[in-house]
Parts: sequence; structure tokens; C-alpha cells
Amino acid sequence: MQDLDADQVTDAVIAQMAGTPDPRMREIMEAAVRHLHAFAREVRLTPDEWLKGIAFLTAVGQACSPVRQEFILLSDVLGLSRVVNVMHDAEGREAAGTETSLLGPFFREQAPEVALGESIARVSKGPEIMLYGRVLDAEGKGVAGAWVDLWQADADGLYDLQAHDPSVMDMRGRVRCDGQGNYRVRTLKPRGYSIPMEGPVGEFVRRQARHGFRPAHIHFLISAPGYRELVTALYLAEDEHVDSDTVFGVSKSLVVTAATGQPDAPVPGMPGIRYDFTLSREASDGGGRVGADPAKLMPAG
Repeated sequence: MQDLDADQVTDAVIAQMAGTPDPRMREIMEAAVRHLHAFAREVRLTPDEWLKGIAFLTAVGQACSPVRQEFILLSDVLGLSRVVNVMHDAEGREAAGTETSLLGPFFREQAPEVALGESIARVSKGPEIMLYGRVLDAEGKGVAGAWVDLWQADADGLYDLQAHDPSVMDMRGRVRCDGQGNYRVRTLKPRGYSIPMEGPVGEFVRRQARHGFRPAHIHFLISAPGYRELVTALYLAEDEHVDSDTVFGVSKSLVVTAATGQPDAPVPGMPGIRYDFTLSREASDGGGRVGADPAKLMPAG
């Protein structure tokens, strides 16, 4: 038995965890304990503040459901998702590969397949735009048969999980590239939106006097056998929050403008976004999705 002061307790906890069989779990938890204890000492955390933190995290967990992932949202607004994403990108993306972005809390598995040139807007209405281009490899050759999953908010800034019954899938779909790696799909021009502000994370953001808005964007998840899955998004340049995204997801190379009069436009006169995505070769570095379908993170049963 020993009397532990605020510094000694850190070493004592790490010593008790030294027998953790999984070496990666041991490494992560030792670092987590060191940094958490250092944080508490630095800010001189009081018991009341500690309890408020516990209550906040409890509320975040209670807000999670099969259609809402409040913890991913918390990670996003703290910039942690961006940090993890950038580190993963730097370790696995080839120099020519498209930059990645956050998967976010609104991704859903098994989006309906749409044919080349069809629309992903099944219920929502608004101004149409065309998304088109090619999926390429690092040498600039088209990736035949690549799958392009895309999802977005509608013209009112709402995802289907917010605007409709969860059984409704709208403003999302999967399109398969042709033999030269070409893709084209119609959609609605998205609108920027506020993150959900009625929950604990929204209140957290509000108390920090942050605006809580994301610029208008369209998410992409692109995959093909032998290539690293690409999770990214395109952001509309004219959105007022493109330089102050509340989840820090915007990169310069992903900012685009919907324009008319492009010579290769699939539908003359329709505003279009032409963007070519470049895939990196497959690597054994685990999944790159900084986010998940909310239903996949709920306990079974």
C-alpha cells in the first residue's frame, strides 16, 4: 500500500495495465491515461467540473441511435476526426491520390444503385446539377467498373435521416463507372446546413459561440478491387462557410463550382461539376472511414 499524490497515481495506473495482452491496446491506453491525467492537473479540474463532464458524455451517449451518431458528431466538432483523417491520408495516399474528407455521421450502408446519368433525388425537389468525371488510377488510366457512392443534404440542408422516416433513402445512391472509369449522376444542388443543435453537442458548440454550420457539400465513397477505398467530399466554393467549416472538413483541392457551358457536359445547359477522382493502390493499413453508418455502431439485440 502506498499514498499516491496527483503525479504518482499516473504511474500506478500504467503499472497495473502493463500486463494487457494486446500490445496496441496497451500503447493506446497508456498514452490516454498519461494525457488525461496531465489534462486534469493542468486545468486543476474540480469535482463539480468532472461530474459535469461525465454528465455531458452520458448525454452524448444517450443521444445516439440507429439513425444518429452523436459521438461521431462530437469528434467532428472537436477536430479529432480531421486529425485522424489527415494522419491516415498521409500514411496511405499516393502523391497523385485525391485528398480525403470526413465520412460524417449521416452515411448509410446499402444505398440504392442508380444507372449512369440517373438522379439520386427520389423525394426531394430543387435545382438540378450534374456530377460527372472519371475515376482514375495513379497513372491516369480509368478504373473500369469502380463504384461511386454519394450522399448529401437536400436543397433545404436536410439529410434523409432528418427529413423523412428512416425507411426512406433519398439524396444518396451508388453508380458504377463504365469501362473507361467515367461516372455521371444527376442530383440537387445541396445547401449548407447547421449541425444538429438540439442535442448535447449542439449545446456544446453554442456555448462556445461557434456558428455550427457546414458549407454545402456532397460526400463520395469510391471503391474498386485492388485500390484503397477513397472517402472524400466536394465543397461548393460560393458557400459563406467554406472557410469556417465547423467540423474542419474542407481542403482547397476539394472546393468546386457548379458551372454551365462546359464543352463535355452530359446535359447541355444543366449546371455541372466535373471532377476526376484518383485512387491509390490497396494497402494493408485498415479501414479509412472516419465515420460510420449509425446503425452499425449500436449494440446488437
